[in-house]
Amino acid sequence: MVNTFKRLAVTAALGVLAFSAAAQEMQIRLVTAFPENMAWSQELVKWSERVNAQGKGLVKINFIGGPRAVPTFEIGNAVKSGVIDMALSPGAFYTNVFPEADMLKMAQIPVAEQRKNGAVEYINRVWNEKGNMQYLARMVEGYPFHIFLSKKVDKLDLTAKKIRVSPAIRPAVQTLNGNVINIPPGEIYTALERNVIDGYGWSIGGIFDLNLASHTKFRIDPGFYDADVSLIMNLDKWKAMTPQQRDFIQRMAMEVEANSAYWRKEGEDEKKKQNASGIQPLTFGPAETAKYLDAVYDAGWADLIKTSPVHGPKLRALLSRKS
Repeated sequence: MVNTFKRLAVTAALGVLAFSAAAQEMQIRLVTAFPENMAWSQELVKWSERVNAQGKGLVKINFIGGPRAVPTFEIGNAVKSGVIDMALSPGAFYTNVFPEADMLKMAQIPVAEQRKNGAVEYINRVWNEKGNMQYLARMVEGYPFHIFLSKKVDKLDLTAKKIRVSPAIRPAVQTLNGNVINIPPGEIYTALERNVIDGYGWSIGGIFDLNLASHTKFRIDPGFYDADVSLIMNLDKWKAMTPQQRDFIQRMAMEVEANSAYWRKEGEDEKKKQNASGIQPLTFGPAETAKYLDAVYDAGWADLIKTSPVHGPKLRALLSRKS
């Protein structure tokens, strides 16, 4: 009888330990702002699988999906409110939460330098206070935006052209006199097919994932700004984790950031693929190109500083290339 009680006691103790270990494993709900077939989303899924394999018993990421789970332009509020714990998204998709989110695209220095010069620290201060978010890492850099067109233009002027934009590139298209139309990524194909738009702004990669190449004839070179596809997390969830869990998630997020050079090369390969598919690059003289780049950056910062007169100038100083 005594041995029986001992066995029961040991079994109960083991059960408590097992329950305790399971209870300590932090469950994290993850979404992507992009369709699940896009390369960024697919890499995110692979990353979450590595996190789960290496963090077993510590954290577990549950990948919920893409825009079908959380619409693209609702992703910021979903993270801020804690409906979702973590997301992969550019800041342009959650400017409805706070306008500073769109400033990440303006970076002209590598993210490694941003971590050294205090930019990432400042970003997190703003993201914490205004978005209830923790900024974890940048997946993509060196991945510029371009304007893709169905008809040729002979100069850097988009007068009378209807161009699909996200908030990220609205100022650039407007400074080129284009008529801007804001629609989600998944609706661009139909808009092109029905001639609702004459072109669209998008990063150098992704147009084949969205099946846009067949309706795309031209690409304005060079690109501008920099796609800031990044991992963000609900701040309350971040604080609820143990120091060990936070350190692990941040370390895993830094693996994503360390691989950003992959996307730079992938962007160059994508450009070659576009050229081979029949999409013609439109280039202009050095003087006109320099004027064009100055104009789109000035327009971008002017728009951002107008909405955030305190943080805008500080982030411009931290993110801009030193002359």
